[in-house]
Amino acid sequence: MNRIKFILIFISIITFNNYGQQRLTDYVNPFIGTDAHGHTFPGASLPFGMVQLSPDTDTEGWDWCSGYHYSDNSIIGFSHTHLSGTGCGDYGDILFMPITGELKIEPGKKEDPDSGYRSRFKHENEIAKPGYYSVFLDDYKIKVELTTTLRAGFHKYIFPESNKSYILVDLIHGIQDKTVESKIEIINNNTIQGYRKSSGWAKEHTVYFYAQFSKPFKSYGLINDNKIYKNLLKTIGNSVKAFFEYETKNNESILVKVGISHTSLDGAKKNLFKEIPHWNFESIRKNADDEWNKQLSSILVEDKDARKKTIFYTALYHAFLSPNILSDVDGRYIGMDGKIHKAKNFNMYTVFSLWDTFRALHPLLTIVDKKRDADMIKSLLAKYDESGLLPVWELASNETGTMIGYHSIPVIADAYMKGIRNFDINKAYKAMKKSSMQNINGLDSYREMGYIPSDLEHESVSKTLEYAYDDWCIAQVAKALGYEKDYKYYIERSKYFMNLFDPSTKFFRPKKNGKWVEPFDPYQVSRDYTEANAWQYCFFVPHDINGLIKLMNGDKSFEQKLDELFSAENKLYGKYQPDITGLIGQYAHGNEPSHHIAYLYNYVAKPWKTQKLVNEILNKFYTDKPDGLIGNEDCGQMSAWYIFSSIGFYPVCPGDNKYIIGTPSFDKVTIKVDDNKFFTIIAKNLSDKNYYISKVHLNNNDYSYSYINHKDLVKGGNIIFEMNSLPSKWASEKQYSPESFVNLEFVPVPYLVTGEKVFKDSTIVKLSSIEDCDIYYSFNDKDPLKYGVKYTQPVSVKDNSSINFVCYKNQKFSKPVKSLFYKIPENWSIKYNTKYSNSYTGGGFWGLIDGIKGTENFNSDAWQGYEGDDLDVIIDLGKTTEISYISSSYLQKIGSWIFYPTSVEYYISNDGKSYSKIFDVEVGVGNKIDGIKNIETKLEKVTTRFIRVFAKNIGVCPDWHIGSGKKAWLFIDEITIK
Repeated sequence: MNRIKFILIFISIITFNNYGQQRLTDYVNPFIGTDAHGHTFPGASLPFGMVQLSPDTDTEGWDWCSGYHYSDNSIIGFSHTHLSGTGCGDYGDILFMPITGELKIEPGKKEDPDSGYRSRFKHENEIAKPGYYSVFLDDYKIKVELTTTLRAGFHKYIFPESNKSYILVDLIHGIQDKTVESKIEIINNNTIQGYRKSSGWAKEHTVYFYAQFSKPFKSYGLINDNKIYKNLLKTIGNSVKAFFEYETKNNESILVKVGISHTSLDGAKKNLFKEIPHWNFESIRKNADDEWNKQLSSILVEDKDARKKTIFYTALYHAFLSPNILSDVDGRYIGMDGKIHKAKNFNMYTVFSLWDTFRALHPLLTIVDKKRDADMIKSLLAKYDESGLLPVWELASNETGTMIGYHSIPVIADAYMKGIRNFDINKAYKAMKKSSMQNINGLDSYREMGYIPSDLEHESVSKTLEYAYDDWCIAQVAKALGYEKDYKYYIERSKYFMNLFDPSTKFFRPKKNGKWVEPFDPYQVSRDYTEANAWQYCFFVPHDINGLIKLMNGDKSFEQKLDELFSAENKLYGKYQPDITGLIGQYAHGNEPSHHIAYLYNYVAKPWKTQKLVNEILNKFYTDKPDGLIGNEDCGQMSAWYIFSSIGFYPVCPGDNKYIIGTPSFDKVTIKVDDNKFFTIIAKNLSDKNYYISKVHLNNNDYSYSYINHKDLVKGGNIIFEMNSLPSKWASEKQYSPESFVNLEFVPVPYLVTGEKVFKDSTIVKLSSIEDCDIYYSFNDKDPLKYGVKYTQPVSVKDNSSINFVCYKNQKFSKPVKSLFYKIPENWSIKYNTKYSNSYTGGGFWGLIDGIKGTENFNSDAWQGYEGDDLDVIIDLGKTTEISYISSSYLQKIGSWIFYPTSVEYYISNDGKSYSKIFDVEVGVGNKIDGIKNIETKLEKVTTRFIRVFAKNIGVCPDWHIGSGKKAWLFIDEITIK
């Protein structure tokens, strides 16, 4: 070790020791993100803890996914589990609430706090710090203090003088889920236990609790179905509550400590006794602060701007809230199979918001918390053992199936490629391959056709692009393990994104029946993109940015497309999507698909443009106010973007071990990358105006590249940025730009320019390709590779048929494409008395009589959907016709709020004015089994011209459904008339 390096390490150690005397927790403001659309909670938790003990202000509505919103002024109570920044609501288990005066057993409504036991409060009487929360309940004059250990919550209630003081326990309460079963049991006059089973986003979720009160209660009541039972020792039901009565002196404190577990009552008891064996609230509070201070000190920021440090350390705090520990103190946990397992030599985690967190949160952990990241990967593999697949969006050992892709894979691949190897890579590789070979979510079409067609699967473009990136990750691991055949297979799949690239618009576009979907508007939020539009998915090819640059005709054109994105009009059309926030042009920082885009200027040697945009995003979309997050926190991803970007770089492509340089936001940052090993980032001459980089030194050597490698970061050292107020020529030559490419000759599939899938007389089919190549085609399931004719001119189709076609270039074929064509009887027409949803069109105007039948995949294009409305259509046969059969088919997918009709009626008419009923049937909604129901009737010599089909929508979801009272869907596909 040279002398200079030794001195730098010595200084770094001294710096960390000095920071050990400071309280980094003082810079954290847990209220950031609790307003607007941040969806965070302000309550007490430890890093990655099982318990999130926090106030709940409401349980309904998108902005109450965490149970708390800063706009509210009343509190229902304090529950022990919460989600941080998610776009769906759940948890809110085991609610406690202290009250005085009249006993109330219902929470009441926030617009009328006096209607229940909720209490008004003022924000100036709230305190939130890492591991601690306090509030004064105005209606009851009670001060509440909360702190936690990993698996137990500690409550401190300071009562006024009252002979009617109560502590309520409400097991009906939950955040947007439903209690299925609950239990409270009295052990003695200061100990209770019980559980809450619920169904919501997590379909099957049980939280057990064991609670002790510091003061014995003088009386109690158990509540079931709003009936109070005195002296009953236990009660079980789906609406269980309890109250515990006290006489209190002024400023008398009653403490309650609550252990929770996902396995059993015994697990909750063990967790409590192990983690809070005493009644010293301040000791637990101090331990929580110490634990957070230790966790936050993995990155030390030095800057004169305290506000920026608050934003940074709050972001770091949010990044370390989840995933959450699932295993008890003895290692036991509930598995994906519903059985109890034991984690050996690792902690089991839950709450994997992988579509979000693979991008930056998990890459951050590979730097600052390698062991925990490895434990999380072990958790993913254990879930694979228990369920047969790697998780997509796992919650409390439930696969929610939320979001797209199979993004456990980049988490594993990124860690492995960075040298984190203390997990079973062979099992992981087997699990990766299995995820990629399923026949769900469009994967069968993706493998067969090289892309996902819009008419077969929703979010087809986004899924195709994200599968391609995930497959690239599998290819990297295959190559590292020496599986050359697998590497070739998956690296080719990683190029499938090309099959949806339209060179005429330079967008990734949906295809239906081999043809670009029209009309196309890149501003439209449609079923083909995931929480985004074509603009926001225009650049999601992180593994092959250079390939995308080539598709866009080179660096200049690519740069121009980026410029257009950031300067485009701030408008959105189509499907309402609240996640699309934080717009700069069509860049949407409030949602994850945009997060890497500002860094892409580096790939075309324009790093100063990245620096300008990153500085703008850092300062515009992150503040120290309650609305200081521009979009959902999403379990740490929004904050992880800030952490990386504010220290000067970002992982555009997890798995390639490069961090793309943006612009530093702090004078000095020291990252603890290992024991006694540090990487320091210094920004000289940094100011509000000086955010452009003029020169860089890596380990005291001039550095011209606009990226740094992971190995240079984790071995320790320093990077020094010299800052200026004007763009410089630093890294402005292409040789210093990062590269991201798949070095493979790939032939994209051809496509239809013209040719209607459903037609009356005939349709003209014209073929083309995005590259110069030969096209071969064949009719009606004949293999175009063997029997194909070279395409030279458009083809006329006059009957029901199919065309199969491929591209051929440099002795290599593309994937074959199959387009189907259906001829409508020439005189038939259809009239809609009720209008179908634009989200589920069933193929459009002719969808109900086009001969194309839907499958049980409700996202296929064949189904027409009616939200809350009845179906009422009239089919005109064009002339009086003798018919013998009428049928219509309906879909039920209860989990997606799609129900069979309650009744179906068929009518006939010869003049289109006077109709007579010829058939009706009560279908009912008692059958809760998903499937397709065909409602048919056979007729004898019935002559008619007009046929009316009426199907009664259930209207709203029934009481037993999670969406109770909300609009229900009716889905119909084909109406068959013979």
